[in-house]
Amino acid sequence: MSIQTAPDMSTRSAPGAGVRRLPRLGRSTEATLAVVSVLAYAGLVAGSHGGLLHGNAVRGVLVYLTVPILIGLAQLVVLAVGQMNLSVGALGGFLSVSIGALMADHGVPTGVAVAIALAGGAAIGAANGLLVVTTRINGFIVTLAAMTILGGLQYKVAGTRTIDLPESSLSRLGSASVLNVPVIFLIALATAAILAFFLRRATAGRRLLASGGNPLAARLSGISNDRSLILAHSISGLVVGIAAVLTAASAPGVNTSIGADWLLPSFAAPIIGGAALAGGAISVLGTVLAAFVVRLVDVARAQYSLDPSWVNFTVGAVVLGTVILGRLRETRRARAARRSAADAPQQHTTGSPS
Repeated sequence: MSIQTAPDMSTRSAPGAGVRRLPRLGRSTEATLAVVSVLAYAGLVAGSHGGLLHGNAVRGVLVYLTVPILIGLAQLVVLAVGQMNLSVGALGGFLSVSIGALMADHGVPTGVAVAIALAGGAAIGAANGLLVVTTRINGFIVTLAAMTILGGLQYKVAGTRTIDLPESSLSRLGSASVLNVPVIFLIALATAAILAFFLRRATAGRRLLASGGNPLAARLSGISNDRSLILAHSISGLVVGIAAVLTAASAPGVNTSIGADWLLPSFAAPIIGGAALAGGAISVLGTVLAAFVVRLVDVARAQYSLDPSWVNFTVGAVVLGTVILGRLRETRRARAARRSAADAPQQHTTGSPS
């Protein structure tokens, strides 16, 4: 999905100019990430003397990529309305240990435990959005508080133990594959495709992007920005719920460490993938490709026995550089728009009859 944005009704430009420019930018970002992904993986394959081309190695990389894609999408949909969700990791950790406790400690059937996790994720996300709307407190603060609360609940459920998950249809899902492609990875891709379709084609999705791109214009057009914000947080919570379910499916046990390292990757994937922090412009495909690039950094660390601290340093530096470059591009576009607006009256005067 190319970058989408709401039209800015406060400025007047040539018809279709902005529409043409933004998809071109989206394709450029996505194409760059695709090339980087191929070259980086080829370099790692060469460094491993072909080891990363073996079936088990490829499967391991794809399993390792599943959660980063999903948490990146969860953050992406909130960024689309100009918000941030700092509770992605804490919510995922809480839902993961909740699934384990329900199944291992209380004998809850797999389907019921999964349904509870998905519904719980969406409900907690909706609660975050509702708090932002009703209190008018910045979403950064609301989700920061939610992160702390959910972290405490995660420890309350699991304590210091690792909850061993029983053999079930969930664990079989985690080990299943189609042509050596893990099913959980295919579920992550399907989630990305559904989200892309929703944001591009569904009325609610387009309204959500409109609210993020230009809240004033969206409100004047009859769009409820509050409803869009609550919807974005709800979808974010639901996608985190999917990540928690797939984490429980692929892990032999769950504990309080799950989700602790999700926050930075959740921001890195959408931002590197082309999302605008101000809202309204996102790229689902860019987010998926960026998640792959970020995970390749981890693979390189393991392959070459690098200091783990360099992974976070590298990812953080790339995210910061991406934000700075995006800000510079926005500044240049704003200056160009002001120059065009200043030149328009002069051209009109020159062309008018004397």
